Amino acid sequence: MGSNAKTETSSSGDKGLKRGLSARHVHFIALGSAIGTGLFYGSADAIQSAGPAVLLVYLLGGAVVYFMLRALGEMAVRMPVSGSFAEYCRIFLGPWSGYITGWMYAFEMVIVCLADLTAIGTYMRFWFPDSPQWVWVAVTLLIVGAVNITSSRLFGELEFGLTIIKVSAVVAMIAGGTIILIFGLGNHADSGVHNLWSHGGFFPHGPWGMAMALVVVMFAFGGSEIIGVTAGDAEDPAKTIPKAIHSVPIRILLFYVLAIAVIVTINPWSSINGESSPFVQIFNDLGVNWAAALLNVVVITAALSAINSDLFGAGRVVHGMAAEGLAPRSFARTSAKGVPIFTTTVMLGVLVIGVVINFLIPERVFLVIAALATFATVFVWLMILLAHLASRTGDQAPSNKDLTYPVPLWPWGQYFALAMVVITIIMMMFSDDTRLALVVGVAWTALMSVVWVVRGRQTYEDYLATRDAEKSHV
Repeated sequence: MGSNAKTETSSSGDKGLKRGLSARHVHFIALGSAIGTGLFYGSADAIQSAGPAVLLVYLLGGAVVYFMLRALGEMAVRMPVSGSFAEYCRIFLGPWSGYITGWMYAFEMVIVCLADLTAIGTYMRFWFPDSPQWVWVAVTLLIVGAVNITSSRLFGELEFGLTIIKVSAVVAMIAGGTIILIFGLGNHADSGVHNLWSHGGFFPHGPWGMAMALVVVMFAFGGSEIIGVTAGDAEDPAKTIPKAIHSVPIRILLFYVLAIAVIVTINPWSSINGESSPFVQIFNDLGVNWAAALLNVVVITAALSAINSDLFGAGRVVHGMAAEGLAPRSFARTSAKGVPIFTTTVMLGVLVIGVVINFLIPERVFLVIAALATFATVFVWLMILLAHLASRTGDQAPSNKDLTYPVPLWPWGQYFALAMVVITIIMMMFSDDTRLALVVGVAWTALMSVVWVVRGRQTYEDYLATRDAEKSHV
């Protein structure tokens, strides 16, 4: 099966992607994509839903991410192809699955980019209150667009630098919170570990609160799957992908769980109302009067990093789909440096239109956008897990001993991850914002399925016929 995938990809007739990402790039791209606004702002919503038990929710979410990444890593090492999980879904689940997974991921990336672009415009007005918001959005698009259409290595270097800033902010917050706990600084005479159970108990809202927090947590971890997308650009995917997968989930858990643990021990969880970021509270309590300005730098960096990664991921996935007849052929074009320049340019054009629309709707839409991104994220994770299960079934399916990088705890770890993903989707029915996002997500799936029936399937069959004809003449 793996050899077939490689043959089909190489027969596309395009130059293909250049492998310009080192192990350092892959590691920080994956780490940076999962540390962003979900931690800096979204953590407050998760704490409100679950109380101190949010720590367990982050652990559960981290376990889901790990098993999903291991499934993706197993397939990526076995067959490192452009298109990543969309291609694996096509191979193991059929052409419709690859088609819908790829377009759902592209949809997710565009939605998140829209939120982050508009957020950057808002954040910059902290320093320039009289400036038009669209100016900062345009500047951001120019910077990220230029980086993404230049080379994968330049993209990797920028993402490396942005991730260093974000990670440093999280480490500083954890260190500052620890100092507050040890030395009793600030206005926290009542701070301490007892806050984990002194205000309604460790499970103040019970299992239901934990389940509702799961939706926010999954949004926070969204983007981790970009590790698989980098396989087509990685210099040595057989080595770099496993290293990234081994280290990133552990570090994400450390950053998230430690950061949240510090927050809920310094402050009673009920006092975290979401009016400001929990990070601002920590820096303010340390006497850092410019905490708001400091956090503004961090969240701008986080948003810029997210847009950078999302454009990269969407461009690579749609390029891979086009190479296999699951998207218009023009999306398979690459530059002389192996960058899917046409796909990236189209994405930038869509973002320009979307940002204009985004300016016209209320701020509440950000919660809906986050929920919509959550649906798209867990849908992609669901398809990755199903594709992996399909890759391990059948008479000729490999066993763990036959694989270079097999998943652990097979198959129970995969069943656990699948169950948690399904629970997340179900829980989206019980909140107004997430329910709307669920409806929109299902509608997008239905719309793209209709497009597949009307046009996509015939395009794919034409592609197969052309490919087979080319092979017969060789």
